[in-house]
Amino acid sequence: MLGIIIGVSSVITIITVGNSGKDFIIDFVNEIGGQSLNISASGKDATDSDKITDSDIDSIRKLDIIENVSPMSAKVTNVSTQHISGFALMQSANHEFQEIMSLKMLYGRYYTEYECNAQSRVAVVDSSTALAFFGREDAVGESIELSIEDSVISFKIIGVYSLKSTEYMEGAMSSLMDSFMANSDNRAFGRLIIPISVVQAVNGTDVYKNCYITTQDIEKLDQAGEQAVSVLAARHNNFDRDVYVATNMASLVDMLETIINIFTIFISAVGAISLVVGGIGVMNIMLVSVTERTREVGIRKALGARTRTILVQFLTESIIICLIGGIIGMAISMSISSVLANFMGVPLSIKVSTVLVAIGFSSAIGMFFGIYPARKAAKMMPIDALRRE
Repeated sequence: MLGIIIGVSSVITIITVGNSGKDFIIDFVNEIGGQSLNISASGKDATDSDKITDSDIDSIRKLDIIENVSPMSAKVTNVSTQHISGFALMQSANHEFQEIMSLKMLYGRYYTEYECNAQSRVAVVDSSTALAFFGREDAVGESIELSIEDSVISFKIIGVYSLKSTEYMEGAMSSLMDSFMANSDNRAFGRLIIPISVVQAVNGTDVYKNCYITTQDIEKLDQAGEQAVSVLAARHNNFDRDVYVATNMASLVDMLETIINIFTIFISAVGAISLVVGGIGVMNIMLVSVTERTREVGIRKALGARTRTILVQFLTESIIICLIGGIIGMAISMSISSVLANFMGVPLSIKVSTVLVAIGFSSAIGMFFGIYPARKAAKMMPIDALRRE
């Protein structure tokens, strides 16, 4: 059974770990705007005058196909609280950003359109940031100071959001974070979102390089992107230059899934070679078994056993050997997959189809490589079989 055990365990482990990584990446991308489209003024001919403005955002919002639109800028900045200081990835956006990014609030709420327009100094953080800076997830009501340009501004935390992938991402990035902390005096690192109007007031400008849009029908995202780019090009009179780049995050998800599937299939095919080798081993062992049990076959046939009965007997033995090996290999692969998934910091994704395919494949191996030995035993003449010592 050893060849079958090694083959099945290696193939299932590869497929399971591949699926776990794929599901994690796809879920994470979906939760950071996988159902949205990003438009950026980052073409090779883009200049400062081509950047997106508030009036551009208003014009895009008037398109019938658009559901939500928000400018977005991001930068790493210094952060401090009464308890600790550190760094944070500061994202600034409008009130529609919550819907665009599908943010799920654990505590409190997201800021409103009124608060955004009023330049309210409010912020929302993710749960890991709340833990890092305040020692608890429910940080609603706490204050946090951010460095924006040359100003230090205090913000009140009004909400804590959760990404399904956050807890796993922390594990996956732990080594990177340890390295970062080592170079930053062990200061904390977090992520937060503030109204973009506050950043505008400090910077004295309302231009951005990026904006995100969503539609009610995800199939129309590309169409919405084309219309939004046309609006921007018309308003900035730059049709003749390659300025705006529309990136469909859903297409990015599909591309990632395709790439991961190709690698998983390729590596699984390599692992499947050991299954074939194991099957050949089963065939050899069954041939030895047929030789050693020649008199048994002769006695059974002399007592009236049909050729079909002998064939089924040896074929069944071969299938059972491979099936048991497959089940043992599956159990071993579950343990290995769990350890690897935990090491990689991704949730373990075990699909029933993978288990069924592995068991079915091991049974098929037993049947395929058991046919020849079984036929050899079944075709023996009783007198010849009884004559053998």
